[in-house]
Amino acid sequence: MKSRIGELIDATGFKKKYIANLLEISPTQLSNWIAGRSHPPMEKAFKLAEILNVTVDELYEKEKEE
Repeated sequence: MKSRIGELIDATGFKKKYIANLLEISPTQLSNWIAGRSHPPMEKAFKLAEILNVTVDELYEKEKEE
């Protein structure tokens, strides 16, 4: 399952360090989620979705074909 976390964060214009602070995690941990090396625990996924104003499903949604 491919993560769209990086794409969604970039779309907000927020710095990744700012998002990591809001989530109370290290920037390295956020980078690991973006790169797909690890996945956020469910509570952090819900908080991230809220910050990005998307659903948890959208964090992992496949890119839509046009």
